[in-house]
Parts: sequence; C-alpha cells; structure tokens
Amino acid sequence: MSQQIQLTQVAENVYEIPEDEGMEVPVRVYGSAALVEEMQTADDRTLSQGRNVATLPGIRKFAVVLPDGHQGYGFPIGGVAAVDTETGVISPGGIGFDINCGVRLLRTPLTADDVAGHEEELAERLYETVPCGLGKGGYLETNMDDLRGILDGGMEWMREAGHATEADLEHCEENGRLDGDPGKVPAEALSRGHNQVGSLGSGNHFLEVQRVADVYDAETAAAFGLAEDRIVVMIHSGSRGLGHQTCTEYVRRFERAFPDIADSLPDKQLIYAPLDEQVAEDYKQAMYAAANFAWANRQAMTQAVREVFADLLGVNTVELVYDVCHNIAKEERHRIDGGEDTLLVHRKGATRAFPAGRPEIPDAYRDVGQPVFIPGSMGTASYVLCGGERSLDLTFGSTAHGAGRLKSRMQAKKEYSAGELRRTLRERGIYVRARSGGTLAEEAPGAYKDVDEVIRVSDALNIGTKVARTVPICNIKG
Repeated sequence: MSQQIQLTQVAENVYEIPEDEGMEVPVRVYGSAALVEEMQTADDRTLSQGRNVATLPGIRKFAVVLPDGHQGYGFPIGGVAAVDTETGVISPGGIGFDINCGVRLLRTPLTADDVAGHEEELAERLYETVPCGLGKGGYLETNMDDLRGILDGGMEWMREAGHATEADLEHCEENGRLDGDPGKVPAEALSRGHNQVGSLGSGNHFLEVQRVADVYDAETAAAFGLAEDRIVVMIHSGSRGLGHQTCTEYVRRFERAFPDIADSLPDKQLIYAPLDEQVAEDYKQAMYAAANFAWANRQAMTQAVREVFADLLGVNTVELVYDVCHNIAKEERHRIDGGEDTLLVHRKGATRAFPAGRPEIPDAYRDVGQPVFIPGSMGTASYVLCGGERSLDLTFGSTAHGAGRLKSRMQAKKEYSAGELRRTLRERGIYVRARSGGTLAEEAPGAYKDVDEVIRVSDALNIGTKVARTVPICNIKG
C-alpha cells in the first residue's frame, strides 16, 4: 500500500522515496503536501508503482512522479522513466495503451463576443462533424492503403493528401512523424484503425472551444499567438483502437517471450523487454507507427474544426499553435553526472516541456520554450505553459499532462448525475455535448484533482511555467 512507502520531503514540492533493496534509483515525487497526500490514500498505488518503476534495469538518475500523478497500468500516470539505451528496457506500461495520446491547441482570430449567441449551435455542429465514442467512424474516409501510408508518414502523409499544411507540420512535436514500421503493427490493430482517422473516442478525450481568460507571460503568449479573450480550440485524443490493440498484443508477446522476467517483477503489469532483443525493437517500431496515426487523427479533427468554423462563423484562419504527446517513449540527449547521454525516455501521462534553446523546439518558439497544454476538466480551467528552465534537471524535460484523476470512473458514476451536471454547466455558460450520460458522469469536474494546484506546483518548480489560462465555452465528448 502507498502509505507503507517511506517518503521524505527534500525541498519545497519535492519528495523522495530513497533507494532500497531491489531499486536501481530513488523516486522523485513532485507535488504540494495536498497533492502528495492524495497519492497516499489506502486504495491508491501511485507511490508503490513509482517505486516499482525504480527497479527497472538501466533506469537512470531517478524515477519521476509528477504533480498530477495517479495510479495506472504498471507505471503511475504522470510518470517518467529514462533508461540507458544499451543496458535498459522498454515497457509498454511506461507508454500506455493509448499510444501518443496528446493535446493540440488551435488559435482563431475570434473573440468571445464573436461567438456569443452561437455557442449551442457551435457545440452541435462540432459534435455532428467529429465522430465521438467507441468506433463511430472517422472524419476522413480511409482504406487500408491509406492507413499504411498514415502509419508510415503521419503528418507528412496528411500534407501530401491535402489534409495538412507545411505550417501544421512545423508546429507539431517531431513534425508529426516518428520512424516507425507499419509492418510491425498487429493485423487486428490495423482492422480497428482504418475507419477511425479523425475521431475523438471516449473516456477523457474531448474537443473544447475555449476563451483565453488570463495571460501571465505576455511575451511568450504573443509568441504562441495568444491574447486575452481570444477563442482557441483544444483537442485531446490519441491512437484510438489501433494504439490500444498494438499495446495489448505486445504486452502478451513480452510475457510469452520473457516468462522469467514476468515472474520476477513486483507487478506483472510492469513487463518489459531488454532493448537489445528483437521483440523490443519490433514494439518500438509499432509504437512509433501508432504515434503517427495519432498525429494524423488529431490533424483530421483539426480539419473538421476548420470546416465548422468556416461554415458557421466565416473564419478561414484556424491555426495550429502546437501538438504535444504525453504517452510515448523516445530517444533524447540528457545531461547526467556531468556527462551527456542518449536515453530512452518513457513519458506516461507526462508532457515534454523542454526549455528555450533545445533544438527539438520549432524555430518559432525556440527562444521562449516549448508550448505545453494541460487540460483541467469540462467545468474548470485549462492552462498553456512553456517548458521551464529546471525541467531538464528535475524531470528529464517533462511536466504534468492534466489535472489527474482523483476518483475512479465507477466511483464518479455513483456520485454524479449527468443531468445535474449538464444543468450546472449550462448555468455557467458551458455547453456540453456527449454521446452518453455515463461519460459525463465519469468526467465530472469533481472526479479530478485541483488543476490550479497542479499548475502552481509546476510553475513553482519551474518545470513548466504559466503562460495563459483558458476557460471552456463548449465541450464535445464521446
């Protein structure tokens, strides 16, 4: 249980689980006293999962639990682990079943007055245009050849097919493409993905029209093209059934290939493969192909948003600010013990937050730092941050990815009424359109941690610093 974990405060908002028998490194836990206390309830395994991650072969420096940390599959959600590329391992639990689940932000030239009176119709049109829920098709019609092209090319395929601009690629992490191999994606995953390009999915995924309520850093906000009262659109989705099936099948392959490893683990959900094994390379290639699918999926929804804003509001300039993933493992250069090494950085429910100057950041933002988007919930604020100066030292260039769940979906369904939630949000001027009442109840604002506190800690630690706060106008869910 989490409460049995030895946890020591080493600085403000910084706690540590010291290295002990079986651990390769200590665990760093970042959070306020209130956030860390939420990780220590009797039925929460966040900290014990963090400790388990610290036992992975080849892990370097420390395992990380971020301010939004909560228990997940093997790894805590809000977790980071960087492993040596020669002696380390790759673990699907450190990436997640929704490969390259991520967030993108679109900016428009509109202000809140421009959309006043259109909110309900805007919600309805977006809901009708962007398929939501399990299955439900996609905005783009694709065949199997298209799907293989997307798995290989990601955003490049979308541009060549006329569904993206060069500017879209330039404002996307990795330019929207990793070097994956479609041939490593399982056949069943392919069958689940070919009709889902441009679909929102279910659960905590959403498409939300927002108003920029506050700007904290005018210079950085200007670099991002944001200003107070500006209308923006946030999209949170991933690789849908294709990514989930890919992860599921490789977890099974790892378990079959390495039964001794599975038996030796403190938690079988932590299953991994050594990086020098072929099945590890196969999974990495499949994971990158699924990541390309996720970028294409969010791009197709961007095109759907552009269509709706043009038809309904006469706006033809809906631009991509940035797209950042928060379920991925990638090779990156990091300084450790006075030297610089290439590490495979697992981010599971964690957003890359590189500070100014890193070459991976687009030219437009390199002088201010990478854009970071942290959603709250459909009834609370979301935030725009930029990569903080201390992120490389403290978190391998990472920060939180959201508010973080406080209550399980089952618990939320028992405690919240979808009808009452709709009425309450409507009274606050927030128009919600969802495929089911169950989804609304699961995603009630009360089911999440305090996003303001998560952001306060990130900003105080200087791992992701505040740029702007946005508030919802209408929210589309599956």
